[in-house]
Amino acid sequence: MCPDVYGLFMGENMILIKDGRVIDPVSGLDGVRDILLSEGKILCIKEKISEDDLQEITTIDAAGKIIAPGFVDVHVHFRDPGFTDKEDIYTGAKAAAAGGYTSVVMMANTKPTIDNVETLKYVLEKGKETDINVYACANVTYGMKGEELTDFDALAKCGAVGFTDDGIPLVKEEIVLEAMKKSKALDLPLSFHEEDPSVIENNGINRGKASEYFGIGGSPRDAEINMIRRDIELARKTGAAIDIQHISTKEGVEMVRRAKAEGLKVYAEATPHHFSLTEEAAIEHGTLAKMNPPLREEADREAVANGLADGTIDMIATDHAPHTAVEKARELTKAPSGIIGLETALPLAVMNLLNTGKMRLRSLLASMSTNPARIYKLDAGYLAEGGPADIVILDLNEKYAYKKEDIASKACNTPFIGWEMTGKVLYTICGGKVVYKAK
Repeated sequence: MCPDVYGLFMGENMILIKDGRVIDPVSGLDGVRDILLSEGKILCIKEKISEDDLQEITTIDAAGKIIAPGFVDVHVHFRDPGFTDKEDIYTGAKAAAAGGYTSVVMMANTKPTIDNVETLKYVLEKGKETDINVYACANVTYGMKGEELTDFDALAKCGAVGFTDDGIPLVKEEIVLEAMKKSKALDLPLSFHEEDPSVIENNGINRGKASEYFGIGGSPRDAEINMIRRDIELARKTGAAIDIQHISTKEGVEMVRRAKAEGLKVYAEATPHHFSLTEEAAIEHGTLAKMNPPLREEADREAVANGLADGTIDMIATDHAPHTAVEKARELTKAPSGIIGLETALPLAVMNLLNTGKMRLRSLLASMSTNPARIYKLDAGYLAEGGPADIVILDLNEKYAYKKEDIASKACNTPFIGWEMTGKVLYTICGGKVVYKAK
């Protein structure tokens, strides 16, 4: 039941969202409701809330629109500290808000790396100065060298929500085994970048049609398959919770599916680019479609989409990876891998998953909010009275051109500029405050 808001909250700053279709993946609510926000919390969800007795209230008309939990991305690179010419925590947070994200988890491949409490504190304190919730993983190994485990206990106590050396695969099995034991004891996830460097000649481009086109060695699918197989086996032995990041192969998806059927705590992420594009995009766009792991074949793209549809893949995570225009202008084998992704995640999901009939709306929203929040133990991804006022308001039918000048990130390394998009974030509300409003 809603509290008696009238009188009790007279004179307080509040937001009333009217007449939107509220979808909460946790409770199963799906219906037209009003939502009243106050003091960073959801005060009331009701079929009708009168604003007559409420003072200093901002009303948002959401008729015909979707009201959902703010999105949660557990895989972003904000490049801060160390590479702030590409992005920093402030600009990364603005890009996230523009994409509907109210919570993000930073990766730890900064400079210095987040392998110590001092750097972790810097990241988290700077994150508190932004308009959204910024969390961080800490490194699995010191300096991301794969040789010595970091102090998991101290980093967890300081606020790390997981551990990863994302960007560099963990090659040594004994290190992975010890890391799983540590993370299990702390009940925190380990996130894995699954690429075996021993079989890769030139990373970022699929070994096949694309590598033949460019005349380079490329990255074979076995680079991912072999490491996923190893880490699932270690998860079976230890009972640890693991997150297979940016999965790109049909074989990898199937291994995760089987692991889930066994009841293992094996989770997986899919990026929007891996369910939207194939290696043909690398041929067309060159460095702007170069990424690790690379874009692969149509059968792989289809398998990733199907994995999201049937719940094998739990989360959509952008792997937002900003780089400067100068870096991406280098020749293919010397340019860095990665693309930005926070501001295009929703429309790509709408166009390639929802409008194709692959996913139902509630499941899609869960993969972008509820599931990542649950796996990383964040207070997010749901709409409930007394819960956080982290909300996104969407128009799933609006069409628009994705333009370089509209990008909130510092970077614009993406092959999607100029695309006609469907599905738009209209408002992002975090902690009860409007942190993004579409123009």
